[in-house]
Amino acid sequence: MTSLMAIVLTLSFGAHANDTNSKQVTFYEDVLPVIQENCQVCHRANGQDLGGMVAPMAFTTYEETRPWAKAMARKTATGEMPPWHASENQSGVFVNERSMTQDEIDVFARWAATGAKRGNPNEAPSPIQWPANEGWSIGEPDLVINMPKRHFVDDDVTDEYKYFTHKLSSDIMPEDRWLKAVEFRAGSKVVHHIILDPLGGIAPGSDPIVYDEGTSRLMEAGSHLTWQMHYHKEPGPGSGMWDQSSVAIKFYPEDVKIENPVHGSYLGNMSFKIPAGDPNYSAESVHTFRNDARIINFAPHMHLRGKSAIYEATYPDGTTEILLEVPKYDFNWQTTYKYSEPKYVPKGTKITFTSTWDNSAQNPHNPDPTLNVRYGEPTTDEMSFGFMDYIDTAQSDD
Repeated sequence: MTSLMAIVLTLSFGAHANDTNSKQVTFYEDVLPVIQENCQVCHRANGQDLGGMVAPMAFTTYEETRPWAKAMARKTATGEMPPWHASENQSGVFVNERSMTQDEIDVFARWAATGAKRGNPNEAPSPIQWPANEGWSIGEPDLVINMPKRHFVDDDVTDEYKYFTHKLSSDIMPEDRWLKAVEFRAGSKVVHHIILDPLGGIAPGSDPIVYDEGTSRLMEAGSHLTWQMHYHKEPGPGSGMWDQSSVAIKFYPEDVKIENPVHGSYLGNMSFKIPAGDPNYSAESVHTFRNDARIINFAPHMHLRGKSAIYEATYPDGTTEILLEVPKYDFNWQTTYKYSEPKYVPKGTKITFTSTWDNSAQNPHNPDPTLNVRYGEPTTDEMSFGFMDYIDTAQSDD
């Protein structure tokens, strides 16, 4: 009797599974909820600008989405979309993780394979009310600062670094203020990255900077701001364009007490020499914490030959832990990996940043595999920076 019952239950479960797998997948009932959760933050009219990376199409209606059904199935199956490059070993660690479950990926595959049907509009979830098209994603800023002057990037330019410095007048910044959120806006398509201390910067794939409550960097009155602008484009007649990038700032209230000032480490290495044709060359840099600390985020940076990156902690007792592994580094998606909860590390902990490059002909992005490559600002040279923000707990206590 028990065996017969087991057979019946097995057949029943199998039939239910087959019904689920064979169920008609439609846009309104099945696909749109997944798109709203994972895609529309970028794939909508005037979607989020991630350091100059803007989605080229919208996925808000069936008519907009239907032509891309097969491409969506392919891109999600390979993990190219949504863009997230941390190892699966760090799944759930970082608050800004962009990832999809296998069930969600399968929805796109089944929708494309069964004709990308529309379905019943009455089964659609309520549309998301996104911010106004012309607004900043951090909300209404307290201050917007533009580059001190416009700059024209000439037709024959491939890579250009320009520096623009200006002082904040007392009418703009009459007193020191703590930063709550910072969002950069590139003024043209030829901006590759911006660095503007102490405000931060952007590179392709960057999110706006939003500080957790009680955590901040101080912006001093009378600061001299230097815009480090990296312009990159294909040269040619008519390719030149004007740029005047900007940054929006939200401050904490004037009387707020900040308990956790933020510090940063570059973990930079400028002495490497990548041999011509080498598919797997690595370099290291180390930061040692002088006090107990809490790590906020990591942001690895290389150029076109960048292959992978690892941040590894060596604790005072000799044990080690990989804090972040990026097995497939992508120059066009330079993500800042922000902890859901800051990572505590004791005094004496060493953080080793290892960057690895592929300088071989098998790297499709390699400008010239016949060259030995050293540190340099142009995109065709290389860099090795393991940016890291942290809270020094001794200073926080003070």
